[in-house]
Amino acid sequence: MTHPPVVSLTDCADANAVARQSTRIAALFGAVPSILPLTGPDPEGVAALTLLDLLRATELVGGPTQPTVVLVNIAPRDGHWPNGVPFCWFRHGEHLVVSTLNPRVLAPLRTWLGVQQVQVTDVREVLEAAAGQWAELTADQVDEIARTQFRSLWYAPLLARWLVDGRPVPSRPEPVPVAADESEPVRVAVVDNFGNCKLDRPAAAVFRRAGTDALQLRRRPDGGTVAVRGFDRLPDVPRGQAGITTGSSGVGFAELVVRGGSAAELFGLREGDLLPQPVC
Repeated sequence: MTHPPVVSLTDCADANAVARQSTRIAALFGAVPSILPLTGPDPEGVAALTLLDLLRATELVGGPTQPTVVLVNIAPRDGHWPNGVPFCWFRHGEHLVVSTLNPRVLAPLRTWLGVQQVQVTDVREVLEAAAGQWAELTADQVDEIARTQFRSLWYAPLLARWLVDGRPVPSRPEPVPVAADESEPVRVAVVDNFGNCKLDRPAAAVFRRAGTDALQLRRRPDGGTVAVRGFDRLPDVPRGQAGITTGSSGVGFAELVVRGGSAAELFGLREGDLLPQPVC
């Protein structure tokens, strides 16, 4: 039986963790997965935009696509859950996503892709159902997997495999949270290898929120200001100047760029930072 390729977004990203996860997924699915380590200052923000981008990347193909599996392991940083946040799953077209129940990661999918709900699972309930019907797991093995804190290694790949196989995995529906409205501060979601800062809103929303067609943004560390106007594409920005363009991520999301330079360096920005407030 041919299984779909697996892409994994995870903040458990040291060499040991990546090697173990790669091997376990390969054993379950028959191919080495693509592991995307998220080790920067704001893994939740990066995961939110990257997951949206992965699902958007399956569109505009002019015909049918092959199913894929995306695993997301980014736990909310709230310490609320006694043994880690639950895992949930949903399908977008033919594509399966298994994710930690992280509101910040999932909310953009409701706004931009129309994903209304996810199926939330309980680790022990799923394992006991599997052991009683289709998996060769002893009671001690069920207990070992249910109790471990490394559920992204031991549980999430199993859950994905069982869902791909059409197993009757017990779960309960839960609505996807609503994303923050446009009154919330604009954040840098991803800094790419060129120093372009991918923002978490469409370009039009950035300027509409500021009520102007040009932002005076403060440089770091010298505190000077730079006039930043909106442009359709990066090639439209004058060389050596800063601009906000309609980037390649999200659904027309904005990018703060410097043509031929690094916006992250000019404005001293990292992933998770707020877009500098316009100087009056």
